[in-house]
Amino acid sequence: MPGVADQPPVKDSRNLYAFGATSFFNDTASEMAYWVLPAFLASIGAGPEKLGFIEGVAESVASFAKLFSGYLADRLCRRKLIVVSGYMVANAVKPVLAVATSWWHVLLIRFADRLAKGVRGAPRDVMLAESVDKKKVGAAFGLLQAMDSAGAIAGPLLALWILAHYAVRGVFWAAIAPGGLSILVATIGIRESRREPSRGTAQLKTENQEPTTFSWHPRLPRTFYYLLFAVTLFSLGNSSDMFLVLRAQNLGIRASQAPLLGLAFNITYTLLSWPAGRLSDRFSKRAMAAAGYAVFAGVYFVFAVPPSIAAIWIAMASYGLFYALTTPVLRALVAGTVSPDIRGRAFGIFYFVTSMATLLASVITGELWEHHGAPIPFYLSAALAVVSAVLLLASRRGKGSS
Repeated sequence: MPGVADQPPVKDSRNLYAFGATSFFNDTASEMAYWVLPAFLASIGAGPEKLGFIEGVAESVASFAKLFSGYLADRLCRRKLIVVSGYMVANAVKPVLAVATSWWHVLLIRFADRLAKGVRGAPRDVMLAESVDKKKVGAAFGLLQAMDSAGAIAGPLLALWILAHYAVRGVFWAAIAPGGLSILVATIGIRESRREPSRGTAQLKTENQEPTTFSWHPRLPRTFYYLLFAVTLFSLGNSSDMFLVLRAQNLGIRASQAPLLGLAFNITYTLLSWPAGRLSDRFSKRAMAAAGYAVFAGVYFVFAVPPSIAAIWIAMASYGLFYALTTPVLRALVAGTVSPDIRGRAFGIFYFVTSMATLLASVITGELWEHHGAPIPFYLSAALAVVSAVLLLASRRGKGSS
């Protein structure tokens, strides 16, 4: 589209709050189902290997969707429809878990859910980055993540209440309510962030400049690829959080307490995400992400050789600090590493590569657990996190580092 890249984005802080509220309700629905999924799979005869396969396939689907949606985020002026559709599909399929009777039913549902998340991810992040001042991008992603993780607190609490009165399938039915609210808020509250190019501007570009080639593979700076390498290496050890839940249950924590595990780290995640995002606008984002990886290594080491059940609960609470120091900070780092006209594809490539690594991580963890015991994959994850943290710290003085 001629002239699109040169059109100034629309600064509209309303989008920040609309995205935040949408994420809150969507994550409430997701986390209600997520933390009881391992126990549900066990009840229908599926173990760690099936869990690893399901989560691995789900992440691979999401990764390809993120790559394509990143392309669309740069190519299209109007991206709200993509984002809203992603929320609609994800929340339409979650309640179907209530009638699932086999592990492959769960696989199909997770497939659709992750596909929808992948489609909406890059356009949402680009729209958010365009809607705020560039000096406040870290704080914006931090607030978004805080609202998202607040939903991850509400979700397990609701799941606990439902489990006290009903069976696991009742949790999946109840997810309809917050899921529907997320769709409603997204539809009404989100506004387009990029201006349409005027006809005059488009004509001027066509007459006075040679046409620009739009590439699936834009020329990205070396700092982006270095960041991508470090995060991808870490992601090879960052398997699905469901393995933490499964390991906790293996160590003696009851399945009915699984939502409390989610609550433990999401409280920390919620409280610290916005402050971490704001701090990243003032200090080194790479150093903050490296600190997050160090926390991750500590948590996984504790899960490998737990000194006590109490240590598991403390580690899960600390796990929220890892998320707060990495998820919003890395998004802000990607947004600040590349120019706005290729930001969507940068997010798409970043999400695609790291998600594919996460796919491998879930499959590897499931296989290692099945054949060599539970501690081995946790040791491996901790070691990769330490190496990745060192790589991020080593780049702090590099040109263009943040």
